[in-house]
Amino acid sequence: MKAVLRDIADFFMPRTCHICGCTLRESERVFCIRCIETLPRSLYHHMPLNPMERRFAGIVPFVRATGHFIYSRNSDLAAAIHDMKYRQFPSVGRRLGEIAGEELHMAGFFSGADCVAGVPMHWWKQARRGYNQADFIAEGIALATGLPVVDVLEATRTHKTQTSMTLGQRMANLSGSFRVKDPDSLQGKGLVLVDDVCTTGSTLRVLASEVMTAVPDCRLYLLSLCVTV
Repeated sequence: MKAVLRDIADFFMPRTCHICGCTLRESERVFCIRCIETLPRSLYHHMPLNPMERRFAGIVPFVRATGHFIYSRNSDLAAAIHDMKYRQFPSVGRRLGEIAGEELHMAGFFSGADCVAGVPMHWWKQARRGYNQADFIAEGIALATGLPVVDVLEATRTHKTQTSMTLGQRMANLSGSFRVKDPDSLQGKGLVLVDDVCTTGSTLRVLASEVMTAVPDCRLYLLSLCVTV
C-alpha cells in the first residue's frame, strides 16, 4: 500500500534532484547519484594537520577537525546551501549531513565520539527562519553514524552578520554568544560540533572555547559541512 501511495505521489508531484532537476529514482533522496558524486570533497580528513585543523591548532583543543565539501561562490553547492539556509529547504542540510557523515564514518573520523550538536542559533533568529540548519545537518550525521544529537548548547544573544568582517571582528562579534546548558552531560564525552560553512573558523572557535571552559574534560571533534579555501 505504501508503495502504491508513493507511486501516486511521484506521478502528481515527481521528486526531483535539488541541483540538476532530474527525476529521482526510488532509492535517491534530495540529490541524484550523479550530483552527489560531483560534489567537491576536500578530503581534509585524510590529511594530517589539514587546512581546517590549522584554523584551530594552538587555540582550542580538539581531537579532529575537517570541512567536508569545498565551498565556492556561484557553485551548485553554494546555491544548495543558500536554499538550505534562506529558502526553507532544511532537507538539503539533512541529506548533505548524511552524505558527509557516511563518508567520514567509514574513514574513522568519529572514532571516540559520543554525541553530536549543531552550532546553536538564537531563539529569535530561529523563530524568524523557522529552523536551525545546523540541527538538520547534525540529524543527517546522526542518521549515518548512530551518534545521538544532544541539546546541550544555547545561543545567548544575537549578533551581526559576519560576511564582510575580519577574523578579529568576527571573534569580537561572537564573544559571549554561547553557553553550555548542561555541562554535566558532557563530562568525559566526545562531542562533535557541527557548523554549516567555515570561512575563518570564528564561530567554532568561540563555541569550542565555551565548551572547554565549561567542561574541560570534553573531547571535541570540529566538523563543518562546507569549508572555504
